[in-house]
Amino acid sequence: MNLFGLGISRRSLAIAAALVGTVSLAIGAHAALNTKRALDSAKAVAAGQMDSAIAGRPSRLALVIGNGHYPDANSPLTQPINDARALTGALRHEGFNVDVIEDASHDDMVRAIARLKAKVRADSVVMLFFGGYGIQVGRESYMIPVDATIWKEADVRRDGVSVEAVLDAVKAFGACAKLVVLDASRRNPYERRFRAFSHGLAPITVPDNALILTSASPGAVAEDSTGADSVLVTELLNHINDKADRPRAAETIFNQTRVAIARASAGAQVPSVSSSLMEDVSFNAKAGS
Repeated sequence: MNLFGLGISRRSLAIAAALVGTVSLAIGAHAALNTKRALDSAKAVAAGQMDSAIAGRPSRLALVIGNGHYPDANSPLTQPINDARALTGALRHEGFNVDVIEDASHDDMVRAIARLKAKVRADSVVMLFFGGYGIQVGRESYMIPVDATIWKEADVRRDGVSVEAVLDAVKAFGACAKLVVLDASRRNPYERRFRAFSHGLAPITVPDNALILTSASPGAVAEDSTGADSVLVTELLNHINDKADRPRAAETIFNQTRVAIARASAGAQVPSVSSSLMEDVSFNAKAGS
């Protein structure tokens, strides 16, 4: 037997086997890399399609503020915070991106409005809800933060947040439609400090393509009910959550809310609805899909 030849043969076989193993590993790694690239590409396409779908869908944005604990009030307001939470749930169900804040200071409100403006697109439907104390000064309506220090009318302009100013800012950023619900026509703890004062809220100048619902007519005050939620938000949610099998226009819902409250109170509380809407803004939109 040629031992040297046998040794060469075994060595050759070992080398050949090693080469085959290396080539197999390389082929396997390449196949795995191709598979990973294909999966990544598929994910990218799916993500792109999702982004395109989202981009093509009108955005719905909401800022919900519930202020209840005012140091100058004899007792906390329980309804605004309950209202804010209940309304937030309903709006999220309707596809709104909701920013909700409770017992908001002036800085809290300013920052929340800035966040809202940063999200606005040309096709955005923007909704603002404020529950708490509201004051009119100089025919302009102000939402009052919980940290406001108010002894005279000039303090309202300094510490309050103007409803009209918020609407103007949102309009300037291009929102296509604005919805506003103000449950702030309450007897406030500051009015006894003014030499002259006006009850309730002032008539709000309605910007283009806006719909505004307030809990009482301009200059009127609505007394708080004994329920956990305000009458305004209770009726509003009843109509938003109506089990209709079709989309329902926001303007119809706001007007039905106004009529329901006026009838239930025998005219003692008559909410106000003002509209310049030109866009089709609906709730229960999934029913029509």
